[in-house]
Amino acid sequence: MEKVRKHIVFTGRVQGVGFRYHASYAARGLGITGWVQNNPDGSVEMEVEGSEIQINQMLTMIHRDSYIRIDDMDIKNIPLQEQELRFRVRG
Repeated sequence: MEKVRKHIVFTGRVQGVGFRYHASYAARGLGITGWVQNNPDGSVEMEVEGSEIQINQMLTMIHRDSYIRIDDMDIKNIPLQEQELRFRVRG
């Protein structure tokens, strides 16, 4: 499977609802590397690296949580960082 890396900014009800926990749990279960953090403007920012299928599965898992409401996702493809070994929560 070809790896990709994406930078994603989520807006909606994404802070104070377990978003970072769910993202981390999903990423680790799927073998995705990267990071997630809350931003001061109320959004959540994430970089994820894995296959398109893995990343789509992760996003589906996050969307399923009833407390999280994602209104918008700004997604950009970015260069791989293959030296990264795990997924972590920042901040």
